[in-house]
This record gives sequence, C-alpha cells and structure tokens, in this order.
Amino acid sequence: MSGLRKLLRPASVAVVGASADPAKTSGRPIAYLRKHGFSGRIYPVNPNAREIDGLACYPDVSSLPEAPDVAIVLLGAQRTQQAVRELAAIGTGAAIVLASGYSETGEAGARRQRELREAAAGMRILGPNTIGLVNLTDGITLSASGALEADHLVSGPVGLVSQSGGILGALLSRGAARGIGFSKLISTSNEVDLDLADFIDALADDPATRVIALYVESIRNPRAFRAAARKAARMGKPIVAFKVGRSESGARAAASHTGALAGTDRMYDALFDESGIVRAQTFSDLLDIPAALASARQLAGRRVAVLTSTGGAGTLVADALGLAGFELAAPDARTGQALRALQSGDLAALDRNPIDVTLAGLRPDLLRSAIRIVLESESYDALVVVVGSSGVAQPELMAGALKDSLGPGGKPLLAYISPHAPRAAEVLSRHGVPAFLAPESVGAALAAMWRVRQRDALGVAEAAPVVARVMARSDETGSLDEARAKALFARFGIAAVREIVVRSDAEAGEAARRLGPRVVLKLLSGAITHKSDVGGVAVNIACEEVGPRMRQMARDVQRHTGVAPASFLVQEMVSGAAEVILGVHKDPLGTAILLGMGGVVAELVRDTTLLLLPQDGAALTPEQVEAALRRLKTWPLLDGYRGRDRADVPALIEAVLAFARMAQALGDQLVEAEINPLFVRPLGQGVCAADGVAVLGGPPG
Repeated sequence: MSGLRKLLRPASVAVVGASADPAKTSGRPIAYLRKHGFSGRIYPVNPNAREIDGLACYPDVSSLPEAPDVAIVLLGAQRTQQAVRELAAIGTGAAIVLASGYSETGEAGARRQRELREAAAGMRILGPNTIGLVNLTDGITLSASGALEADHLVSGPVGLVSQSGGILGALLSRGAARGIGFSKLISTSNEVDLDLADFIDALADDPATRVIALYVESIRNPRAFRAAARKAARMGKPIVAFKVGRSESGARAAASHTGALAGTDRMYDALFDESGIVRAQTFSDLLDIPAALASARQLAGRRVAVLTSTGGAGTLVADALGLAGFELAAPDARTGQALRALQSGDLAALDRNPIDVTLAGLRPDLLRSAIRIVLESESYDALVVVVGSSGVAQPELMAGALKDSLGPGGKPLLAYISPHAPRAAEVLSRHGVPAFLAPESVGAALAAMWRVRQRDALGVAEAAPVVARVMARSDETGSLDEARAKALFARFGIAAVREIVVRSDAEAGEAARRLGPRVVLKLLSGAITHKSDVGGVAVNIACEEVGPRMRQMARDVQRHTGVAPASFLVQEMVSGAAEVILGVHKDPLGTAILLGMGGVVAELVRDTTLLLLPQDGAALTPEQVEAALRRLKTWPLLDGYRGRDRADVPALIEAVLAFARMAQALGDQLVEAEINPLFVRPLGQGVCAADGVAVLGGPPG
C-alpha cells in the first residue's frame, strides 16, 4: 500500500506533539479524529503526558507499538526535522507537517524545506505549512482546522485540493452551510513532496469523487499537473480551478504565501484550456460550479427555460443567462398549451420566457406539473426554477417538489433563491438540486456544464505524433535580422513576402523595379527590432523614390541610434490581406504560441490568445488552432465580416502549426520569435510573413 494511499485512508495515526488541551492547535487533531468517528488506532506522542483523552501517550516516535500509516507532526520547524527523520526510520507511510517557517519565509526557510525533504527519505510528506487533510467519505479528519468544530459534516461527491489551509476550512464550512458535500479536502501548501498533481491523480481514481475543485496559487510541476488533469478527463471527472493572483498585488501575495514562482495569468488560462479545466472566475464559483457539475446531468444545448413566480427575479436570471450566451426562447405551442391548462386566468404569463407561474410557489402540485412539462419539452435543454418568498417559507416542500421532478439522468434542473434564505439553499442541495444565491452564479454554472459537455463530445484527444527534430539545429545565435529570421521561418514552411536585401541606391532601385510598382523599404538590423520607432520603415514608395528615401532613412536611423545602417530591405506591397501576429511565449508553465490581431495596432488592440504547446513534443492539432482563432474578438475579420473576402484560414492554421513545430524543434535554443504581421490573403491565396524577429541562444546539445 503506497504512502499516498495510506495518507488518504490510514488505519493508524500518530500525533506527534499532541496536547491534552483540545483548545490548543496541537490538541485539535485527536479531538477531531474521535469526534468525527475515526475507527482506526490513534497514538499520541508527547514525553510530558501519560495519556491524552483516554489514549496511551508515547514519549517518542521510537516507542510507538507500530509504524503508523500517517503521522501528524505538530512541532515547530526546528524540531520537526528530527521527528520526520525518526518517523521515516520506522517505516511510517506519510507525515503531515503543519509547521510554518519554510520556503514561504525566504532563502533560509527554503533551505530548511530542502532539509525536511532529505529527512523524509522515502516517506511521503503533505506540507509543510499545511492544515492537513479531511476524508469525509470515511470519516477521517487529519487536520487542525477549526471548521471541524462542526457537529455534522456532510460527505458528498466534490474533492477539493487547496494550496491554502485557510481556504480548505473556509470551503468546508461554506459547503456545510450550503448543503454541498465533499469527499476529500486536502491542503498541499508548500508542497515539499506531494503536490496538486498527486492528489488530482488520486481523486481521479477515487470512486467517491465525481468533481475535482482546485484552489491554485502556483503550479510547481506543470508537466505532472497536465498529465493528471488529462487522466481526470479520461475518467470523466471535471476539474474546476480558481487561480488566485490575477492582479500584480495578488500574485505577490500568492508567491509569498507558498514561496513559489508563478506563471503569468494568461498562461494559466492557456494551461487550463489545454487541460480541459473549467476556470472559476470568482471564489463563490469554486462552490457553485462543482455543485452543479456533481449533479451529473448533461447539458445538451444552450436553450434554457426559467420558471418563476416572481417577475423581477426571473428577469435577473434571464439577463445573467443571456450574458453567458444562452437562449431563452418562448415556449412552443405545445408546451404553452400544456402550461395554460395548469393555470387559467390572468395571473400567469405563460407565453414568454421567463415563464411566470404566479401560484406555483404556493402549490407544490402545480410546481411539479409545470416543471415536468418544461423538462419534457423539446424546446429546452435545461430549466432554472426561481424560488421566491413563498417557496422559502417551506423549503422542504419546495425541495420535495423539485426532487420529485428529477428522473434518473435527464436535463439539468437548477434553482435560484431570490430572498436571503441560506436554509432553503441547504435543503435544496441536500435533495440533489443545485441551488444558487446569485443570478450570475446560475449563468456561470450552466456555462461550465456546457463547456464540460463540449469537452466530453470531443473526447480526450490522443497525443498527436511527436514532432521530429529534423533540421532543428541552427548554427546562428543572437538576434537575427529580419531577413535571416524569415529564412528561419521558411525552413519550417512559412513563406515570406517577396523581398530583396540592398546596400546601395542602385540595388534599391533595381529591387523596386522588380517588386513594384510600389514597394516597402525597411531598415535591416539584428540589433533594432522596433524599426518604426527609429524611422526605419517606409511604405507605398514609388520605384523612382526608393533611392532618396533610403538615404533619408539612413540619416533618421543614425540620428535616433547613433549607428549608420549598412543594409536595407525592399519588399513588395501587399494589400487586401488581414494582419495576424504570431509569437512564442515562454513561461514557467511551458511554451505557448501567441496568436491574434497583428500589425502596428497589435499592442493597442491586445486581441490575442495563447495556445499552450503539448507535452513531450506532441503536435498541436488544426482543431485547436481553429478554436483559438474563433476566440478572438476580431475573428469576423477573417470570416468575411460585412462583405469582406474570407481570409485563407486553412493556410493560416497551417502557418500556426508550422510556427509551433519550429518552437518545439528548436527547444531551448529559441529564446524569442515573432511574426508581425503575417499577411493572410483571401481564401486560396495563402499567407506570407511581412516582418519577423528571432533570437537564438546556443545550439541545443
């Protein structure tokens, strides 16, 4: 039995540094283990006590009657190292280290953390700086969290892995108040050994877990994380992640909390997208979305009905759903007729959506019938029921009516509770009906269900063939000039505009006549990448003007830089093409391809997306590239917006794939690369690189 499996389901637990005072942090773990029904063996370790809470107490680790499956270490950082060493020596499966004072405190703490890992030898460690682990499925509370003071904790299908111990306790207590049950809650914190990926992998195998929720400060091992996320996807277990540190101040706080470097927030978007993970945009989403996904109901489309007995609340939900991209069509004739048969008179508005059934909140039988009619309607893929004041007055009746309408499987049924009524939310959740306290949460939950449905429909893609490193080595180093950069891109299949390198007026004139009638003139320099900033770009020049314009450009560049340029580029003028930017972005999380609106306004418009390159050299797929293009706000410009010619998107996709192959083939040798703009001509006419930057380090070994 592995150390990780013992950690999740131990038969014996030692508590090193246990106190007889349950009011102290060191007294809580034993009290909580016994309070919440742990049936295994508990061994307190404290040289100053004979017994604790009726349990025999041992003076030191070596005196224990057996090697425990798990040890909770409640000592300070200095004494923890020796205790961990002794626990490892007797064969303990895993240790949970609560002490702080490690990598989160700076270099001295980081050194102490390395020593802790060495002391553990082959024993697994959770922490340090952790609040522990709670297995509600089996009633095992290996934690000192004050949230365990609750008398009754509901187990359920949501597994939580948090890099913050305080957040574990917060979500446990919030979930209990909402009737949302957890299977396992794990605080990984500094992750000297066991990390997010280890527990995602374990929860993917856990039959009690249907949805995995993550509170993320940083991902220390992106490769293992991505592999574990793909395993969870193959097992049909959605992952919902809330990433803290989106602002600069939040990122600093997250880094100081766990002592880890974090990638840029946009790279986390790319990582989550590539891994099939739903990103929670708000902290409340980290409860709401998993609760909805745990219902295991499939959202087949984006058509939603809202059933309400209060018009204002129905409008709030409708607005939130509309902003989330859902359709709220009026009932079809058959559905409308069935609804009108339930409630006659002028009290109900049954020909529109939200469907206003005024008396439903007072008559559970009427509500059941209305829900059944809407769920059976072929016009809708999901139903949201608004619970008003009359419904929350008798939450058990309301919950019963909604639960009775749920058959096995079937369409999603969600509830929005309009008044402040946390008790009603708890009751509905306990009855299997996801209940929400904000209309925006309803939209976020359904949007997540739709994303998971789309992912499931596509399946988990098999790894594409590994990119061959043919022609990968480059003998060039440093910052390449534009012509050499585009020659590099051409090696991987990305054509450039027609152009000629020139060094004199005569060469420039001859080049212009060959490429004209009108041309582009550029400075050619590996040291100056932003040529426009120093007067190094001129467009739409007549052939006879090229020589004088080149001399003027040389003077302008020398005035700005103090260097007299020796070489220039004469290029063909390209018109009627869309402009796209392609770039390579490197980050602790991995390497990504930046793709978006290009040209001189690229930095102003900032309409870009990132495509994280697959692991182990596997290739991007055309489908991934097309999906990324469609995420751009400016996608319509490529797709025939307002009568424009459709751009050659198939050729653009091939160029992106080629650029990605280059980035993977060159590996660490490629420091930086960018094409801006990449001209995308009308359909069937291809693409060509108009400008490029490439910086190469030493050749790969």
